[in-house]
Amino acid sequence: DMGAGVCHQVMIEEGLVQPGQIALGTDSHATSYGAVGCLGVGMGTGDMALTLATGRTWLKAPETIRVLAQGRFRPNVSAKDLSLYLCGLLGLDGATYQAVEFHGMDWLDLDSRITLCGMTTEVGAKAGLFPPVGEALQGYAAPEWLRVQEGATYARTIEVDLAALSPLVAVPPEVDHVRPASELSNIKVDQVFIGTCTNGRLSDLQAAARILRGHKVAQGVRMLVIPASHKVMRAALADGALATLLDAGATLGTPGCGPCIGRHMGVIGAGEVCFSTANRNFRGRMGSPEGLIYLGSPETAAATALRGVITDPTTLGGE
Repeated sequence: DMGAGVCHQVMIEEGLVQPGQIALGTDSHATSYGAVGCLGVGMGTGDMALTLATGRTWLKAPETIRVLAQGRFRPNVSAKDLSLYLCGLLGLDGATYQAVEFHGMDWLDLDSRITLCGMTTEVGAKAGLFPPVGEALQGYAAPEWLRVQEGATYARTIEVDLAALSPLVAVPPEVDHVRPASELSNIKVDQVFIGTCTNGRLSDLQAAARILRGHKVAQGVRMLVIPASHKVMRAALADGALATLLDAGATLGTPGCGPCIGRHMGVIGAGEVCFSTANRNFRGRMGSPEGLIYLGSPETAAATALRGVITDPTTLGGE
C-alpha cells in the first residue's frame, strides 16, 4: 500500500522471500533477496507476463564469483563502501549473468547483506547471494541442502581485506567510476539524500544520526531522509534516530523510492549536485540530465551534509 515502502525492503521484512526460494521481480534490484539466501532475479515485463500466464520460466544456472572477505570494517566504513569497491573493480558488466556470492562475513547484519546483494545488479550480476548462516538469519529456516558445498568451484575469487577499505564514492555518470571520498573534498553539494532500497534501513539512519547528532546541516544544503519502509520509519522514530536527523535540519519523505527513480520529492535541477545513498547515478536518474549525482554510504552522506562538500567520514575525528 501507499507508504508501506520500497518493494524490496517490504518483501524481506514481511518474510515474503525465504532461503532456498527463487523469486522473480520486474525490477533489477530483486537481487536484494539473496541477503536471506533467496535467489532473487530481475526480469523484463514481457518475460514476467509469460511466467504469470504459464506458470513456467527458464533460467540458465549462472557461474559464481566468490567474494572472500577478511577482517572487519573500520569505523565509518560500511557495506556500501565494499559494494562500490566491487563496482570499481568489476565494472558495469564484470559479472554479467553470474552470481556474486559473499563469503567470510557470517557476522554481518541483515541490513548490510541487503545492500551488498542489491548492488550486485550494478556489475551486471544475475543474483547476489549470502549463505543463510549467522545471527542475522536466525529467524529464517534454511533447508538442509542450502549450504556452501565443500570443494565448490568458482569462476573467480576476489579477496578483500575489509579493514583496508576507505570511504568510496561513485562519480557521475557511472557507478563504476569510483574514487576515495578524501579526493573529492572540493565538490560542493546542493542536496544530500539518504534512503532507497540500498541504504534506507534502520542501521543506515542510525549511522547518519551518530554523525549529525548535536550538529546542523551546512547552510545552503538540502538534506532529505526517506526510510525504506513504514516499519523502518517507526523504528527510527522509536529509537531517536529520526528525531536526531530532523533536529539537524533534515526533511522527511514518505517511505518509498523517493527521487531515486526521478519521480518523487527531491528531484534535482540543472546544474545541481546531489550526494545520494542510492544505487545509480546515471544522467537524468534523479531529475534533470544536467544535474550530477555522487553515490556513497550513509556515513559519507551525513559527513557531506555536515560540511557542505563531499567529506570522508573517517576524518571527522571528535567533530
